Amino acid sequence: MFVIGLTGGIGAGKSVVARNIERLGASVIDADREGHESYAKGTIGWRRITALFGDGMLNEEGEIDRHRLGQLVFRSPQAMAWLNSAIHPIIRDRISTKLKQLEALRCEVAVVDAAVLVQAGWDDLTNEVWLIRATAGQAAQRVADQRGMQIWEVMDRISAQQQMVMEAEGKAGVIIDNVGSVKELEMIVEQLWVERNLP
Repeated sequence: MFVIGLTGGIGAGKSVVARNIERLGASVIDADREGHESYAKGTIGWRRITALFGDGMLNEEGEIDRHRLGQLVFRSPQAMAWLNSAIHPIIRDRISTKLKQLEALRCEVAVVDAAVLVQAGWDDLTNEVWLIRATAGQAAQRVADQRGMQIWEVMDRISAQQQMVMEAEGKAGVIIDNVGSVKELEMIVEQLWVERNLP
């Protein structure tokens, strides 16, 4: 099984690339989804987050308020480091288990879609890293349009991820600069699929 590690900062276009690779026949593991499930109410991850940051991180239903948590960690490198040390090992275990399941099902191509792929050290679970990049202005506008966030809030997140993207550049076998249309991005993905002789 060939495993692609797909990474990139917020608004770079990673989700569009993931959807296109999936359409071409790959199975996609979404690290964000695995992360959310890793701290669902009552789980070990949930207990770790509430121990670190208190009950103020919970919404009325007792679930982790992801927006509130995001605002905290993207403005505090220390809080981000604490969160990562608490949650990343759980997410890695979940991703590793899913990859083994896909291999047992004779899946030929799998994708690990993770913004923190390299930073978290999960790239060793993959055969090749694909990094999706965009300018800060393009990324901020995309996210503001899609998620209804304020530009300054998006820029905070882009700034917090700069080091992460630089680290990924050093590990990436493929770098895609997403500066054109969605159609152009789709064509780039299709070309890479053919070049690598993926099924």
